[in-house]
Amino acid sequence: MQQITDQPPVWATPVDEVLDRLDTSRDGLTREQAQRRLTEVGPNRLPPPEPTPWWRRVLAQFQDTLIYILLASAAAKAALGDWVDFTVILAVAVINAAIGLIQEGRAEKALAGIRTMLSVQADVRRDGGWERVDAEDLVPGDVVRLRGGDKVPADLRLLVASNLQAEESALTGESVPSAKDADVVAADAGVGDRTDMVFSGTLITQGSARGVVTATGQQTEVGKIQTLVDEVEPLETPLSRQLDAFGKALALLIAVLAVVMVVVGRVVHDFAGADLVSATIGFAVAAVPEGLPALVTIILALGVQQMARERAITRKLPAVETLGSVTTICSDKTGTLTKNEMTVRTVVTRARTYEVTGIGYAPDGEIRDGDTPVTLDGHDDLTALVTVMARCNDAVVRVDEDGRWGLVGVPTDGALRTLALKAGFDAEGWARVDVVPFDSQTKYMATLDHDPEGAAVLLVKGAPDRILDRCARQRSADGTSEALDRWWWEQHIDDLGAQGLRVLAAAVGPAPAGDRVADEDVSEGLEIVGLVGIVDPPRPEAVAAIEKCRRAGITVKMITGDHAGTALAIGREMGLVHGEGIGVLTGAELEAMSTEQLREVVREVDVYARTSPEHKIRIVSALQHHREVVAMTGDGVNDAPALTQADVGVAMGIKGTEATKEAADVVLADDNFATIERAVEEGRRIYDNVRKSVLFLLPTNGAQALVMLIAVLFGMTLPLEPVQVLWINMVTAVTLSLALAYEGAEPGVMDRAPRDPRESVVDLAYGWRIVVVSLLIGGATLLVFTSTYDAGLRLAEARTAAVTMLALGQLAYLFNSRYLDRSSLTPAVLRGNKVVWIASAAMVVSQLAFVYLPFMNTWFGSAPIGLDIWGYTAALAVAVFLLVEAGKAVDRWRGAHGEIRA
Repeated sequence: MQQITDQPPVWATPVDEVLDRLDTSRDGLTREQAQRRLTEVGPNRLPPPEPTPWWRRVLAQFQDTLIYILLASAAAKAALGDWVDFTVILAVAVINAAIGLIQEGRAEKALAGIRTMLSVQADVRRDGGWERVDAEDLVPGDVVRLRGGDKVPADLRLLVASNLQAEESALTGESVPSAKDADVVAADAGVGDRTDMVFSGTLITQGSARGVVTATGQQTEVGKIQTLVDEVEPLETPLSRQLDAFGKALALLIAVLAVVMVVVGRVVHDFAGADLVSATIGFAVAAVPEGLPALVTIILALGVQQMARERAITRKLPAVETLGSVTTICSDKTGTLTKNEMTVRTVVTRARTYEVTGIGYAPDGEIRDGDTPVTLDGHDDLTALVTVMARCNDAVVRVDEDGRWGLVGVPTDGALRTLALKAGFDAEGWARVDVVPFDSQTKYMATLDHDPEGAAVLLVKGAPDRILDRCARQRSADGTSEALDRWWWEQHIDDLGAQGLRVLAAAVGPAPAGDRVADEDVSEGLEIVGLVGIVDPPRPEAVAAIEKCRRAGITVKMITGDHAGTALAIGREMGLVHGEGIGVLTGAELEAMSTEQLREVVREVDVYARTSPEHKIRIVSALQHHREVVAMTGDGVNDAPALTQADVGVAMGIKGTEATKEAADVVLADDNFATIERAVEEGRRIYDNVRKSVLFLLPTNGAQALVMLIAVLFGMTLPLEPVQVLWINMVTAVTLSLALAYEGAEPGVMDRAPRDPRESVVDLAYGWRIVVVSLLIGGATLLVFTSTYDAGLRLAEARTAAVTMLALGQLAYLFNSRYLDRSSLTPAVLRGNKVVWIASAAMVVSQLAFVYLPFMNTWFGSAPIGLDIWGYTAALAVAVFLLVEAGKAVDRWRGAHGEIRA
């Protein structure tokens, strides 16, 4: 392969010379050549950004309110000459930073796995045939095919182009798409003026083309300027920002209360300076829930991993939070609610109606006129229709290694290709000259072909209303041309649609002069030759998922380009349409409505037919006017604005364009509606786990702070040393707080109404629970300390008993927190999350070490205690558990959180 860098610019060189220079042809490379070149030039990817140095990542962990407090506390202890406490506090600061670093690394690793699932693919010609490969495997000399909505996988010199436009703002700054063709441009043309080139990372907005790869990886234009667009958003989300702000506000409150403690302790109770400093340090350290932001991040990241396993790939982390609040899902029909295994069932011409047997893409079946199988011989009407459907078609159906028939291309075209195979159509001698590719706005495809005799013919297929608008005549029953009887065709279109069939029309027209066909060549004067009715059966799992959404208070709306009758029939079959309501609203009816009129009916309509991508934006906006939280699916390039407008944009991973995927929050790897329902369920589970973690951590920190605050305000002997507060904080952060991140979905999570996205993670009723639990655990700790100290235990033993009470009280409350409102007085609380038991065992072992190991006694001022103290604290911990359950029962009775959260 010659080096193109030593030659004149490829954009200023004729196509054939470029192909020679790259040692390739219009048929592309062989697999062997491609593999050899891949070894030479390397994968077609940009190098990842330089990772943050480890030392900078470590230092970043110390940029936290708590760490500042800890370091200040350590400095104060050093000033007082208390070197043991200084060492312990410093060690805890390091351990906390290490925990944060590990959690951050796990979260990054979870999301890095998602990046690999979002890789771009390309249609490339190898060994004379088209195949789909990862863009990373492209090499210079490969011939690539592009369509509207594709992301350009490498720098390409165009070979042929039809109505091609590319959005290059990421590279050139131009906000308007650039028109492209294969004509040579000047050697000194700037990047934005190289109209015969398309560049890696840009988007094809319309048209189709073929091009030869001229540069890959760092040799591309985008590689030269070292631009790398991240496929997945950073870890920070609105919820984590909200909790971070909450932590800072709490730190300010702590500072105020610390000042109050110092004043009261010194003025009222005449505390010694060293004791007062220790008490204030202990209070400050106890009150800040330092592990909360990191814990929320790891819950979200683990949730993203789980959603990916469920075939829902999350591109933007905030979408995980929003999914749990979705109230309306607007879904495409084809391939999402249905199987996307399209099969022609009916053929209608002016002569007769034919039935087609067989299912799927295998050409097993026949065309019947009544009970009689027919062929193309002697049936000119059928021949004319099958010819259009076979030639105006880019799909390929073929047998794989396992003997199963599969499709390369669009499912609708696959059904038509299979019809041609069943009819015995012979493509020998036919040649395509030019094409107007299917576009979601025009809804038709046209080709200019030469038939076996060499005559030029114009063939058109598409949505029946769009075809009829362009027709002046029709193919009669005797094969001649006659004036169009539009009413007759519309009656048959309605009849087929009422059977739940998708209808396509076929037409022919006069061939344009020359070897190019454009939109204006098919704008009028066509002759319709027939209709086909195609069935796409509903996915059984989608029907079940729709019913599950209904129970969860989520409305499902189907938005389709199909005819109204087809859409309504499918809607009824899927359980979307009930009763005698509006039923279906067409795109034409929607166009005629004002914004106010659409808002009035949008929630009553569950099926929208004959819609365009622009209609989707209006539907979403009208729903959002009613404060609905909308998830919208899309696959075409023009769906991107609607996905951006929606609260959660959902792109199809299989049939979706790259432009749509980039606009989406979530990508469905299997294009299945049931996956959306599972993603919503997962979103609810994740948010529940965040809420459980908040409800667990805040009372445990509150109890520790309360103990220190009460002791100083009432002039008591301090129940806890600052290093002991640090101990319980550290043990909780390392063990118990992580357990709730792994909780499964609560029973009935999809049997409750959606959450209001504006509500706080902690509402008023949950706020009261935090206060009550803080008082219970803190009160029990003070009770243990005072009762044991008054009973004659040494101060170190009484404080050890108090620390043990805090540990066991938090352990008991962990089991309360496994269910938000549901009773934990059930054997089920002991099952379903093995991490709870691992964390519990780790905490108990750690506490035993705290109590009995001599070096721990030295470091933390603890002392061995007897079994009676263990029994005493365990009994109080059980009492805390039962009292919290009593409070939850009262909340359920009062309906404090609206609908019971199962």
